[in-house]
Amino acid sequence: MTIKEHKQELLDQLYNTYKKSNECHVGYKERTNIVFGEGNPDAKLMLIGEAPGEEEDKQGLPFVGRSGILLNKALALAEINRSELYITNVVKCRPPNNRTPSETEIKTCTEMFLDKQIKIVRPKVIVTLGSIATRALLNKEVKITKIHGQIFNQENFIIIPIYHPSYVLRNRSVSQEWLDDIKRIREIYIKIINHKNEK
Repeated sequence: MTIKEHKQELLDQLYNTYKKSNECHVGYKERTNIVFGEGNPDAKLMLIGEAPGEEEDKQGLPFVGRSGILLNKALALAEINRSELYITNVVKCRPPNNRTPSETEIKTCTEMFLDKQIKIVRPKVIVTLGSIATRALLNKEVKITKIHGQIFNQENFIIIPIYHPSYVLRNRSVSQEWLDDIKRIREIYIKIINHKNEK
């Protein structure tokens, strides 16, 4: 079994525990699907958003609605292959009426899923999309308008916060800043991959 296959097996075991249960006390009865995440289980670059939207809830996949379409376009412009990444959200169920997840929901989902996903995938770079995901990873209050594009060094990976694509859809004036951040992420990602291959 390859490392990639082993990691996928671990992710499947994690998800299968909750796929058909209501053990999570913040799981929503009106949800259609639990959106765990998708992508390369051995990815060196991981993207983390806030919570599933309407289309994500329907399909059971992250970033497939309007925000996902915009994200895909930006990744393509930055020459980042989405299939090489692992993409998920902090909260795995769509909040009622698409509201912002509560602190309890964020804490519960982070402990039940996100922390474990990160330990399994072991990315070198984590890109947090928006303030909710950034706060969950950095464990402190943040203003995404102030810290987007900055690098935060952690023990086993670096965190780079950027705007959530839904914010960009509502605020087109930040589109170029957002794309510049994504292009810079690619440069950092390539350096890390090349450094690993040189060893």
